[in-house]
Amino acid sequence: MGCGRVGATLAQSLESHGHSVAVIDQNPDAFRRLDVGFAGNKVTGLGFDRDILTQAGIDEANGFAAVSDGDNSNILAARVVREMYGVENVVARIYDPHRAEIYQRLGIPTVATVRWTADQVLRRLLPLGATDEYRDASGQLRLCQVDVHPAWIGKPLRHIEEVTGARVAYVTRYGDGILPGDDGVLQEADELHLFMRSEHSASVERTLTRAPEAS
Repeated sequence: MGCGRVGATLAQSLESHGHSVAVIDQNPDAFRRLDVGFAGNKVTGLGFDRDILTQAGIDEANGFAAVSDGDNSNILAARVVREMYGVENVVARIYDPHRAEIYQRLGIPTVATVRWTADQVLRRLLPLGATDEYRDASGQLRLCQVDVHPAWIGKPLRHIEEVTGARVAYVTRYGDGILPGDDGVLQEADELHLFMRSEHSASVERTLTRAPEAS
């Protein structure tokens, strides 16, 4: 929902990844931002209107991004799609950081404009494994946010370190950064940030994006 600069970029990125895409905007002129060759569905209307969502194919959607220029519209659309249609991969663009924190605690991932890029929304819709957040000057050490298989939830963070050889730098939990203690456990919706050697990144990603081996 929303065919501004970011919405158009996101739609075209998704299409280039081989996904079918529908774009909703109440201003039909906004679709001019899309490339001439864009093959997705262009729907004029409000992104939280059920008829419009149905026209856009929400019943078959695997993800929904609310990226209009209005906080209220974005969060309303995100909640409608999550709660009424059961779409799990939902993200909303929120300008007000205080409101963004509230919605994050409700389980709706948000992206504030302070750190806004289309890539961040794409990551929340299509987890990609590991994303660099920092590299040291030598390039030998990386701080990465790493996606984890749901079966890792409930596992001690110390066990994750032992299995991967990486170190847990911190965990983002409902929008708050947490420095875990020795008894820390990975919880549902946690974002895991790991320090690792660059040459180990592929094996760390491969380990954590699969279910842990039975012990």
